[in-house]
Amino acid sequence: MGNALGYLYGKCCKPTTDDDSLGPHGVSAATVGVSALAHDLFNFEITSQVPEGLERYVVSSRKAQANWYRKILEAWKQAKPPPQTAEDASRLVTEILKRHQKADVEGLLSFYGLPLPHTLVELSTEAPPDSLPEGVLFEFQTLPVDPKAVADGDTITVYVSSSDPVVSSSVPREVNVAAVKRAKARERKDYTKADALHQKIIDSGYRVLNIQNEEVLARKFRIRLRGIDAPESQMPFGKEAQEELLKIVQWKSLKVLVYGEDRYGRCVGDLYCNGVFVQEAMLKKGLAWHYVAYDKRMVLAKWEKEARQKRIGLWASSNPEKPWDWRKNNRRE
Repeated sequence: MGNALGYLYGKCCKPTTDDDSLGPHGVSAATVGVSALAHDLFNFEITSQVPEGLERYVVSSRKAQANWYRKILEAWKQAKPPPQTAEDASRLVTEILKRHQKADVEGLLSFYGLPLPHTLVELSTEAPPDSLPEGVLFEFQTLPVDPKAVADGDTITVYVSSSDPVVSSSVPREVNVAAVKRAKARERKDYTKADALHQKIIDSGYRVLNIQNEEVLARKFRIRLRGIDAPESQMPFGKEAQEELLKIVQWKSLKVLVYGEDRYGRCVGDLYCNGVFVQEAMLKKGLAWHYVAYDKRMVLAKWEKEARQKRIGLWASSNPEKPWDWRKNNRRE
């Protein structure tokens, strides 16, 4: 069996409990999607059996279903690289079954919680510009983003190493001294003293992070994504927007181009993650508005329009409430 299927099955999918929350395809809600499909392809190669419960989602016979899994299994093995995201898996399934009934294709994707064909978007993969665009004050590279740092669909907290040129010249002396004393306290196993020193560092806007078994002193920045406005957490699609941003940035290092600071002390900037422009992804997936009052870039309007036309995300509603109106109605600026 292909290494990709074996890895995904062993790392992501193999059930370890008899939890009643396991889904119809034998995995928990936390592992549906690409890993669940890999799990079932793994089983199909061994048993030639399609998963139980699939017949409730599709219209074709069990014999036809086995034929699908045979084709998908072969395509998965040949894919280089193999599907790693829900979008990748959805594209592979859609391509392999493109001559089959729409109800079967969409039913199979729904069974795994994978995106339906009309919701898939193509994202640019251009690297961020080498020279700073007009209006950029400074740029920096973040340390890997902690999932807990994604507050909603347009705000995240990041940390930047004190060795970064943007940070290195402005680290307060008392923070550097506290970091050195903390390291010595930990060597002595005086963890009470070390924790007290770390709290002093945190109170100053910094933190000592463990990155690949190395302790790194880093400065905290709160980032507001420039040019978009995602639904608030209490609004429809607020949770989905936060989850999508989390999926894009978690444990990734980001390149941030900072254009200014808002009234809440957040850096307003453009974010790039592995060559993907994060604002583009949020707009094209229908999980944010173009915040035209603060950003006139026509390309942002274009990406929002694409999502509107596809009626995906929040645009599935004919007249979704705008977040700036919601904040006004709820007495928030």
